[in-house]
Amino acid sequence: MSEQPASSSPEHTAEPNQLVKFLLEIGPLIVFALVNWQADIFWGTGAFMAATVAVLVVSRSLFGRLPIMPLVTGVFVVAFGGLTLVLQDELFIKMKPTIVNALFAAILFTGLLFGRSLLRPLFDAAFRLREPGWRILTLRWAWFFLFLALLNEVVWRSFSTSFWINFKLFGIIPLVMIFAIAQVGLLKRYEDRSGAQAAE
Repeated sequence: MSEQPASSSPEHTAEPNQLVKFLLEIGPLIVFALVNWQADIFWGTGAFMAATVAVLVVSRSLFGRLPIMPLVTGVFVVAFGGLTLVLQDELFIKMKPTIVNALFAAILFTGLLFGRSLLRPLFDAAFRLREPGWRILTLRWAWFFLFLALLNEVVWRSFSTSFWINFKLFGIIPLVMIFAIAQVGLLKRYEDRSGAQAAE
């Protein structure tokens, strides 16, 4: 028979893969929050670093590659977490989200200045868009990353460490999910159907 098992179909594997990726991404933050709650931010930072490295190893094993953005974030977690522990100064781990998000925003804005939508190499395998769609999506994410950088600065400078950690887990993650869902209309509007039409 020519029918394939449902489990081998891309449509059936895409959703579990995305769920696994999401759980891997938030796992270190959960560890960070739990250990900080039981001990303090320095123990939490050490656990955060260990969990981040473990997630990168697991991601490499499961998916055969390391996505660029989690890899860059992981490097900054280890670097700024190390400074936090060595110098016993929580300032570094608190500034890490600001620097990472500002860096992502700067890279995307710079790419657009040179006529390149740098989100395309990252997400072209996930969905197909016409070029105007890639430009708009890249611009929106660039502004959103900048917003996250500024928001992190406001929160860590204005509230307690515990509030900041909880906000990272229960504030930032929902904000990112809401923003991503809000782009569905754009993805549909600029969907590139040329490949599908050619296949027909």
